[in-house]
Amino acid sequence: MFEEFLKKIEEKKTEVGIIGLGYVGLPLAREFLKNGFKVKGFDIDEEKVKRLKRGESYIGYVKSDFIKRHLNKSFSVTSDLSKLSEPDILIVCVPTPVGKHNEPDLSFLKNTAETIARYMRKGQLIIIESTTYPGTTEEEILPILSKTSLKVGEDFFLGYSPEREDPGNKKFSTADIPKIVSGVTERCLLLVDRLYRKVVVKTVPVRSPKIAEAAKLLENIYRAVNIALVNELKIVFERMGIDIWEVIEAAKTKPFGFQPFYPGPGLGGHCIPIDPFYLTWKAKEYGVYTRFIELAGQINTSMPYYVVDKTIRALNERGIPVKGAKILIIGVAYKPDVDDDRESPAYVIMDLLEKEGAIVDYHDPYIPKTHPGRRYKKIKESVILKEDTVSSYDCIIIVTNHSNVDYEMLRKSSKLIIDTRNAMKTNGLKNENIIKA
Repeated sequence: MFEEFLKKIEEKKTEVGIIGLGYVGLPLAREFLKNGFKVKGFDIDEEKVKRLKRGESYIGYVKSDFIKRHLNKSFSVTSDLSKLSEPDILIVCVPTPVGKHNEPDLSFLKNTAETIARYMRKGQLIIIESTTYPGTTEEEILPILSKTSLKVGEDFFLGYSPEREDPGNKKFSTADIPKIVSGVTERCLLLVDRLYRKVVVKTVPVRSPKIAEAAKLLENIYRAVNIALVNELKIVFERMGIDIWEVIEAAKTKPFGFQPFYPGPGLGGHCIPIDPFYLTWKAKEYGVYTRFIELAGQINTSMPYYVVDKTIRALNERGIPVKGAKILIIGVAYKPDVDDDRESPAYVIMDLLEKEGAIVDYHDPYIPKTHPGRRYKKIKESVILKEDTVSSYDCIIIVTNHSNVDYEMLRKSSKLIIDTRNAMKTNGLKNENIIKA
């Protein structure tokens, strides 16, 4: 059976099932379809399933034309999880959020594993892509799947390959990014490796799922810690009258030993604000307290408060109380030029300002309407950015520097701009109406 499975992968005769068709699952489905595999997508969100069945994509960089071209030919979509027995391969791309106190929430992952166990059959390969703490695949998922009479490495196969999706990255798409692959047994690893070789530029096999799980956390903790560093330096240098953006531009001319990271209003997205807490939680099981990581988390989560404080002080200096002030947020997506607003610091800033009595609107060309989430419950619609609209606000806060925003118009029409992203690029020139935060 194992040799036959390898052969089917090589000949692209296996059907790939992808569970969770969000920012990771749908781009992954696209790569398998582009490379000649048959794909069955699973999602419990009926609205997503309906849209895909109509040939509509809800992710900007996965085009609807591509979905329509493959729909009902090599691509099918369903919310019926009883069909999980049909694909030869099941790739799990479900959310792994944190709870109220930053503790790991594996409920989506565990529930998915329970459902797979209910319907799995002999000869299936299950791969976890969801980010999680070291040990999850072997200590949490394997026992669930092993409740069946099937034996791992012989009757079914299990591996872990962390997603490395970067929404909106024009240089690196899913296929261009090397893929870390691992398996619970040698046979499991070989199958996972052979499969991803068919769709990505390079695979990076590692000895165990724990190593692969830890590598994913290291990648994101590295970024979180370095962003926290420049966020802290931003505050220090501001007190000294030094522009952090000019400092970074100068420092990055060094051709070795330095990689630029940039400050901002806080962290967003599913990875950097969340993943480090998975390791801090797991480390306590071993009697280790990750003070460095936790400090970085504290600095990054404090940045929206810093932005709001600077906004209030700037308004006060102009004789405008924050209560009743009209404030426009530019950008609620967590990064430029994407339609992804998960964990965006914009929502924290909006909430804090509204609690102070401000009237807050937003403009985002990629997010026409907000939807209630973990941090912000109100529904707002994006306002159209025009000169008379901009001039009617007491303050503009640039939270996300989308490239298709007319910053020159903002400069000319705004009474006050709080710039958290160096979007206005004053280059050291004094402008009383532009304040960096």
